[in-house]
Amino acid sequence: MVDYNDLGVKRIINGAGTYAKFSGSLMSHEVLKAMETASHNFVDINELMQKSGEYLAKLLNVEAALITSGAAAGLILATAACITRGNLKLIHSLPNTEGMKNEVIIMRCHRNPYDSAMVTAGAKLIEIGNVIEKTQPWELDVEVGEKTAAVAFFAQSEMVEASISLAEVIDIAHKHDIPVIVDAAAELPPADNLQKFIRMGADVVLFSGGKDICGPQSSGIMLGEKNIINNCRLINYPNHAIGRPMKLDKETIMGLVTAVELYLKKNHQARMKKWKEQVEKMVKELSTLPRLKVSQGLPTQPFTQPAIIPRVFIEFDKNILGITKEDVAQRLYKGDPPIAVIVDKKYLIINPHMLNEGEEDFVIEGIKKIIKDIF
Repeated sequence: MVDYNDLGVKRIINGAGTYAKFSGSLMSHEVLKAMETASHNFVDINELMQKSGEYLAKLLNVEAALITSGAAAGLILATAACITRGNLKLIHSLPNTEGMKNEVIIMRCHRNPYDSAMVTAGAKLIEIGNVIEKTQPWELDVEVGEKTAAVAFFAQSEMVEASISLAEVIDIAHKHDIPVIVDAAAELPPADNLQKFIRMGADVVLFSGGKDICGPQSSGIMLGEKNIINNCRLINYPNHAIGRPMKLDKETIMGLVTAVELYLKKNHQARMKKWKEQVEKMVKELSTLPRLKVSQGLPTQPFTQPAIIPRVFIEFDKNILGITKEDVAQRLYKGDPPIAVIVDKKYLIINPHMLNEGEEDFVIEGIKKIIKDIF
């Protein structure tokens, strides 16, 4: 059997989080066993997609569910479904949406690298508001028109002061009979988010399967209103439409179903306790180093979700240390083993979300060695 060593690929200590570039999360033996068992037989993929969705919908107490090849794929499918509304002629015209209701309204402060998925489906993004002053509810209300297909809401962007709340967005959109698509790809934990946005009235909610759920990295889950999700099935693999390249194998489908079952049974309080202890240990140990400012806290910016997990924040003064936070991050990643962390405008940030127990020691020793080499 070929392993990472045979390929010359190094194992990473993941102090960054569930980022795709760092391979998401780790699957359990139970998930791998479910995938291995699924690999022994042929099945009808359409039937498996239908039945797995029904099973998850019942498990999560939502109206409908669909497994997707990632949250971004779900965003394409949901957008396409809102544009075509089950019309097969329109479905087979995608991504050409000329003459269709193809506009998706999005707050300017919600724009991000993932919203291109909606454009892939043929949507025209209509921006409202700005990134400085709070977007006003009336701006959404007056922008809804004859060509509006949906309103997009990126859950983590509600952290931005300029954002309208999701509750307000849902109220305004539904007043016009327009569906709301919520991208909540990394909004777990808390586990309650699997139902929260649906309870609030969102029509479609998208989660990654390969982040906190710890399913296959190439999986996602779509939850929401039955008609929209049934329309997504018409567009999705294995049907010959715009979703055909978003292929899902039987192993991934069964792996995700198992991962969701296990996720609902996890002791999430114990997980949070472990993360807090890891952060406290790192802060205590790293605070002994000279000329560093080390603290713990919660992220306040979008795309650092899940925002309820504490982080370690370290400030490096280049004028004093002769080294920047970017230099430290690069040295950590070039170490043995490589250690992945995050750098923002002000801090080097360590996220314990994907650190195995004891791996915080690698982070501590890695940073200590870098500082020791300076002095």
